[in-house]
Amino acid sequence: MHRRTALRLLATLPAFAGFSTKALAAEWDGILSEAKGQTVYWHAWGGDPKINDFITWIGDKAQERYGVSLEHVKLAATSDAVARVLAEQQAGQTEGGAVDLIWINGENFAAMKAQGLLYGPFAEALPNWPLVDVAGKPATVTDFTLPTEGFESPWAMAQLVFEYDTARVQNPPQTIDSLLEWAIENPGRFTYPQPPDYLGTTFLKQVLYGVMADPSVLQSPVDDAGYEAQVAPLWAYLDRLHPALWRQAQAFPQNEPALGQLLADGEIDISFAFNPGRASAEIAAGTLPNSVRTFVLQGGTIGNASFVAIPFNAAHRAGAMVMANLLLDPEVQARAQDPAILGFQTVLDLAALTPEDRARFDALELGIATLSPADLGPVLLEPHASWMTRIAQDWTARYGVAQ
Repeated sequence: MHRRTALRLLATLPAFAGFSTKALAAEWDGILSEAKGQTVYWHAWGGDPKINDFITWIGDKAQERYGVSLEHVKLAATSDAVARVLAEQQAGQTEGGAVDLIWINGENFAAMKAQGLLYGPFAEALPNWPLVDVAGKPATVTDFTLPTEGFESPWAMAQLVFEYDTARVQNPPQTIDSLLEWAIENPGRFTYPQPPDYLGTTFLKQVLYGVMADPSVLQSPVDDAGYEAQVAPLWAYLDRLHPALWRQAQAFPQNEPALGQLLADGEIDISFAFNPGRASAEIAAGTLPNSVRTFVLQGGTIGNASFVAIPFNAAHRAGAMVMANLLLDPEVQARAQDPAILGFQTVLDLAALTPEDRARFDALELGIATLSPADLGPVLLEPHASWMTRIAQDWTARYGVAQ
C-alpha cells in the first residue's frame, strides 16, 4: 500500500479526524527517524523453526527499509517476558526496559493491561492500520473478550483445525463427543499438549464448548459460585479420554511442534493445530506425507488473532512501532499466508488493498491440506482469559505429570 494512501485513510479514523494528512505524515516521519539505528528486542515464542526463519526475514526487511535491527529473543512461554516487564515495573524502571515488543496472547494481554504494563494506545496510529479487516475479523480488536483499545496490534489470524492421515483414517470424527468415542476405539492414537501450553489449553476450551450446558458463560469471567458445576462435564470427558490417549496419558507432548511430530512419525493418527495452513506447510517442507488433510468440528472451532504489544517502558518504542506496522504490510502478510512459508491467515481486508497487493494473495495456492475459508466453518470466540488460567491450574492439579 502506498504510504500516502495509508495516511489519508488514517486521517478518517475518529482518533485522528482532527489531523491533516500532512501532520500525520510528519508524525510518522518523526517515528521513522527516531527508529533508524535502533535494535528492537522482540520477545516471541521460539519453538517453531519456520516461524523463527520468518522473524529473521522480517528483521532483514526492517533493516533494508528502515535501518531498524531486530533481535528475536526466543521464549518458551510468553509469561517469561511478562515477568521481566513486571519485575522492571516493581523496581521502578520506567524507561530503558529490556523488552521492546512481545508476541502476546490473550491471557498475558489481560494481565499486562490490568497492571499498566503496556504502552499505548498505538495500533490505530500505524499507517497500515486502515488495511486491517476490523469489521470482518472482529478478533483483530478483541482479545479473549477484552477490547484491545489500540494497546496491541494484530498480525495473524488463527483457527483450530484437526489434522489426520487419510492413509490411516478414512472418516474422522466430526464432534467432540465422536472424537472421544474414536479415541476409545483407537487407543494410543490421539493426544494433546500438556497444559498450561496454549494449544493444550485450547483443546480443553474446545471440549468445554462441546460439553457445557451453556457455553455462553465462557464469554464472562469465571464465576466461583457456578464454576465447579459448569466444568464438571470437562473432567468427566477427560477421565474417559485419558486412558485411551498416547502413552495412556502418562506423558504428553509439550507443544504444537511436538504434537505435530507425533503425527509425522505415525505415532498418532489425529493431531490438531491453531494454524489452518500448518499441514500444507509441513507437506511442502517434506515433513508430513501428502496424504495428511485437515477437518473442523461441526458447530465451529476456536479462533483468534495473534498480536504484538509494546511494554510501557520499552527502550525502543519507535522501532517497535515500525516493526508492528511492517507486520501489517501486504507483502509481509502475503508471505506469512504462503503455505510454503507459514500458512497463517491474514488480518487484512483484501478488498482494501491496491490491485498490486491483492494480486500477492490471489497468486497464493492454499495448499493441498488447507481448507477454504468457507470450509473452515464458524469461528468460536475465545473464552474470557480467566477460564484459560483456571482450567489450566485445575488440570495440573488433577492430571499433571512430570516430563
